[in-house]
Amino acid sequence: MTITLQSFVCDQWVPPQGPFVDIPSAVDGHVVARLSGAGLDAGAVVEHARRVGGPALQALSFHERAGILRGLVGYLNEHKEELYKLAGDTGATRRDNGIDIDGGIITMASYASRGRRELPDTKFIVEGEVENLSKGGTFVGTHILTSLRGVAVHINAFNFPCWGLLEKFAPAFLAGVPVIAKPATATAYVAEALVRLMHQSGLLPAGSLQLICGGVGNLFDYLNGQDVIAFTGSLETSEKLRNHPNVSAQAIRFVAERDSLNAAVLGPDVTVDQPEFELFIREIVREMTAKTGQKCTAIRRIVVPRAREQDVISALKARLADVKLGDPRTEDKVMGPLVSLSQRESVRAQISKLRGEAEVVFGDPTGGEGVDVVKGAYLTPVLLRVKDAMQAKRVHDTEAFGPVATVIAYDDLDQAIELVRRGEGSLVATVVTYDRDVAEKLLLGIASYHGRIQFLDRDDAKESTGHGSPLPHLVHGGPGRAGGGEELGGLRAVYHYMQRTAVQASPDRLVSITGNWTKGAAAPVADIHPFKLPYDQLKIGDTVQTASRPITLEDIEHFAHFTGDTFYAHMDEAAAKANPFFPGRVAHGYLILSFAAGLFVDPPPGPLLANYGLDNLRFLKPVSPGDSIQVRLTVKHKTPARRPEYGEVRWDVEVVNQDAETVARYELLTMSARAA
Repeated sequence: MTITLQSFVCDQWVPPQGPFVDIPSAVDGHVVARLSGAGLDAGAVVEHARRVGGPALQALSFHERAGILRGLVGYLNEHKEELYKLAGDTGATRRDNGIDIDGGIITMASYASRGRRELPDTKFIVEGEVENLSKGGTFVGTHILTSLRGVAVHINAFNFPCWGLLEKFAPAFLAGVPVIAKPATATAYVAEALVRLMHQSGLLPAGSLQLICGGVGNLFDYLNGQDVIAFTGSLETSEKLRNHPNVSAQAIRFVAERDSLNAAVLGPDVTVDQPEFELFIREIVREMTAKTGQKCTAIRRIVVPRAREQDVISALKARLADVKLGDPRTEDKVMGPLVSLSQRESVRAQISKLRGEAEVVFGDPTGGEGVDVVKGAYLTPVLLRVKDAMQAKRVHDTEAFGPVATVIAYDDLDQAIELVRRGEGSLVATVVTYDRDVAEKLLLGIASYHGRIQFLDRDDAKESTGHGSPLPHLVHGGPGRAGGGEELGGLRAVYHYMQRTAVQASPDRLVSITGNWTKGAAAPVADIHPFKLPYDQLKIGDTVQTASRPITLEDIEHFAHFTGDTFYAHMDEAAAKANPFFPGRVAHGYLILSFAAGLFVDPPPGPLLANYGLDNLRFLKPVSPGDSIQVRLTVKHKTPARRPEYGEVRWDVEVVNQDAETVARYELLTMSARAA
């Protein structure tokens, strides 16, 4: 039965008014769905996101938003088979759809985890250290990140209807910015089903996610400088949208991920007998055939030493000959069709352009054994070989978005670097070598042209996630032709949807604004040792000033023999004096830490449960025998923990000598019980 796709706007599903566009199955041509974007009020959609979605999200902390993402992950995992059933008509195998469906869910789970683990339980982020802006220390500054008061417009490509939507949605949602998603027509029925599941979960705050099936109409006319546009697609469409008069006039943030002539480079050190050669061949075949080559990260240019050109071509031909075309809904060990007949015609047209300077050495762009190439958008893998590497141009600016790649031979590493650079900016390159010097030269030669580089060899191959797999931990994007964007990349993607603002104030005012104590702010000595207070009763700025303790030569020697750390600076007066950093024998840094703990620790059982680490430790001045140390311990920051029984406390620790000179400084991390 043909599905009539609806848009989800203003928190309701809106039936289309027509005229309709039919969406055929990539496998056999039957009409899977139909859609129309006519009749939608783009202004109302944007206004609903601003008026309802933004306030609903921004009323939540980062931890609360992360919790919602975690709930969505669980719900989608329970219902993902509904998506797999629909996705078979896109032409992708179940294995390839796993990259899209499970990959999207895993990416959202990663952001849920990072939000809970790495972001504060607040509504804004303090970024970086406090900067002293005055001689007397009464005027200081720092940076904060706050949610944009706008909307994120996400325009997604056809090849990943689930992953593409979720990998953009998760960081925007975590940042507190509502999303308007527009899926590509060819696979919009999968994206619509995904959003239906997310809505049915009951977890989404009102207005936080809207879906437009069909064209966006005059949506861009309603955007302003508080909004973000994130686009995935062709260079031509990207240029059209980026140059929209309102986008330019309002300086709207535009994140693009577009055409990319990604390269795989075989190092000159690799022979056919080495494991790296087989890894190179396997990686290329996988990237040519996974998702039928319809990936922005797929390998398009195969850059090899001239001495290995025929070896590489022969190995690829043998491996590609084993690739079987077929219905991806019935067998996973096949390569399915392209997403549509029109997409296949586009790929064929690009192959024709490439053939002006390259020859086809494997595959038939017009044929397909054992499949219906009239109803189904099937295309065999096509391998080309450039005739004259230094004269060829099309191979560096023409992307056949399908199972197509071209072999390019180089004479030396400088030439290889030049050939890769001619792609004018790519999402990813893979370098296969086992030679350190080759790896270093290629890295320095091509890094500025890429968002990501994978070095593949016998040591990492077993656990490598592959050339074509963007990961939420690392940047996904690239310079130049690739669009200049940085999707993913851990919290970088969240910060795209936030405004960085410098805040200047007195130390006390800055503490009241940020909730982070800083030197120079009030630090009242607590009547009760803070270690005796439960988490809820601790106040930012509560301070303990300890008694002092002398450091003797006997202390230093005992510590040295007890720990085994008999470094000469602690044990040999003459050698220590010859060291430009020391006046003579000095105390161990870790002796100072140990004695400092002895000064401020409250021994009996109490609300303080555990010390779980130190941050930003610096030893600033040597401590000599005869010096004494004293400690000031101050509550710097508090964060609710994942469990309700306790909270995390960050303490500022400053150790000074008898002359009030700072000898060590660090942040102590503890867990403190909550009041019963």
